Amino acid sequence: MSQSNLKHQPPQSGRINLDPEGAEQGLAQLVLTVIELLRQLVERHAIRRVDGGTLTEEEIENLGVALMNLEVKMDELKDIFDLKDEDLNIDLGPLGNLL
Repeated sequence: MSQSNLKHQPPQSGRINLDPEGAEQGLAQLVLTVIELLRQLVERHAIRRVDGGTLTEEEIENLGVALMNLEVKMDELKDIFDLKDEDLNIDLGPLGNLL
């Protein structure tokens, strides 16, 4: 079996890969989806706090750096597991897409 046959294909956008052969890929997709959802919620909350004037300049700077670092790490993990942004937007059926 060639090296290229060992690599699992990324899941179709909007679906979690539940194939036993690609369980690691599916689990990575699910975990990164949850992390991305939390990252977006934290970012929105941070923007509200900045707009509300409840943060010092230093807190704003620290928050911005933390959010940028998290985004960089997410990009690294997506590269490792061969996932794209659209792969993290899970289809929830009648509820629509998650992100």
